[in-house]
Amino acid sequence: MLRLGTIGLDLAAAVLAHHLERENEVPADSRQRVLYARVTSFIEKHLGDPALTVDQVAAAHHISTRSLHRLFQAHGASVRASIREQRLERCRRELSDPAQRHVPIRAIAARWGYPRPADFTRAFRAAYGAAPADYRRQALSRPGAGATWGE
Repeated sequence: MLRLGTIGLDLAAAVLAHHLERENEVPADSRQRVLYARVTSFIEKHLGDPALTVDQVAAAHHISTRSLHRLFQAHGASVRASIREQRLERCRRELSDPAQRHVPIRAIAARWGYPRPADFTRAFRAAYGAAPADYRRQALSRPGAGATWGE
């Protein structure tokens, strides 16, 4: 909760500084937290775009790709890995959701940025240790279907 409060204050300070044309007076660490929040929000909004790239994310925020990579490294992550993990997690959730039972796996994959089924299957298997169809079958067949894999 404290972290959320800090981010909220950073965002408020950044907005106020922007409107007062005094952005350089906001502490560097606050600017970095705000930028990271903006970037991660942008990525979340564009996860379904298979053309989402590091270059596109950097350009949308008027920073170099190198700066973007440094920003993510400061948070212990990589941009590409973050995009991949978020896409796969969205797919995993939908595959284990009984309400999505009749949605083809390829449609779920495409919705979250995987237009080629083979690429999705390979990435999913590497992340979760099972093919998407096997994962779905097991997730939906156990009591309390829709729970997290392995619970």
